[in-house]
Amino acid sequence: MSRPYSKRLNDIQPFRVVEILARAKQLEAQGRDIVHLAAGEPDFATAAPIIKAAQQSLGNGDTHYSQASGIPQLREALSRYYRDDYGLDIDPRRIMITPGASGALLLIAALLMNPGDGMLMTDPGYPCNRHFLRLVEGEGQLVPVGVEDRFQLHAEKAEKYWQNNTIGAMVASPANPTGEILSKDELSELWSLCQHKNGHLVVDEIYHGLNYGTEAPSILSITDEAFVINSFSKYFGMTGWRLGWLVAPEQAIPELEKLAQNIFISMNTFSQFGALAAFSEESRAILDSRRDEFAARRDFLCEELQNMGFEIPHRPAGALYLYAGIKKFSHDSQRFCLDLLENHGVAITPGMDFGTYLAEEHVRFAYTTSMSRLEEAVSRLHKIFV
Repeated sequence: MSRPYSKRLNDIQPFRVVEILARAKQLEAQGRDIVHLAAGEPDFATAAPIIKAAQQSLGNGDTHYSQASGIPQLREALSRYYRDDYGLDIDPRRIMITPGASGALLLIAALLMNPGDGMLMTDPGYPCNRHFLRLVEGEGQLVPVGVEDRFQLHAEKAEKYWQNNTIGAMVASPANPTGEILSKDELSELWSLCQHKNGHLVVDEIYHGLNYGTEAPSILSITDEAFVINSFSKYFGMTGWRLGWLVAPEQAIPELEKLAQNIFISMNTFSQFGALAAFSEESRAILDSRRDEFAARRDFLCEELQNMGFEIPHRPAGALYLYAGIKKFSHDSQRFCLDLLENHGVAITPGMDFGTYLAEEHVRFAYTTSMSRLEEAVSRLHKIFV
């Protein structure tokens, strides 16, 4: 009998959406037509100027390790991005390039958490956040948030759930799976609470740029002492390139660099040179037009689902998702999603992927496919629910 694996694995759950996607691929291999509304990956290919820049980089021989914190040119480009888009002066030395936002999460978890420490986060929320904390023997302290909270963690509720071992709060704006945004006042109140409690504030801003008619303020407009996670995957459309970034307080950078040197060595070098082209006028025009397409998809799908009886209190202001209540139809979101897939060829994500609070009564629709495929999904759903 072999020696058992680590106990922490018992607390790290798999993505149920992966099971949905795997089954969807099996059905497609059998000749079934599946409409994919499960994965949070933009369907557009990476913008051509970015691909061209990466190809040129490979031709130039940029195939070696970069610095553990990323190539200086990309850190400087991000500093200009914050200046141009947010009116903020962010020192490039405070910006670290990471292997996706997941790499930034791992660095933050290793930097901030001691064994037994806890970090407040929303339920529902992106599940990997709490799993990264568990990996370093910390815990994600899930705070139930509902419609009345706009599915966000606000200072009043955070104070109520703050525990003796809580060392801070982690929020996302816009959020996965709900698309909800925290206002500047709400972020400021959270930061004031964390200061009062001598805690940290981590803000996931990976869906910035994918906000529709509503400002998505950065916590960096309020303080230089919070930690910001961001990514080239969503607005910039570079999911497979595995590139993200982290903005940290100046005093944390040496420790983060030390961690990055040990954990990652460096990021994909030609991906970083490709990402430099993401900030060009040509690329930004492409990316903004895609954002407008996502907004149109959101509006179409939201209205159609509401008319069918799915509970969506209002149109979410950002991200790529609609978090919909299904009480009218089911109280078992996993079974509901499997039935839609097996019998009707529509793949969506069960609420259980994002926590436990009212999870059996919710599902997530990702509008990450074309309008024609959304129309096909709506047609199939109409036959069931109307």
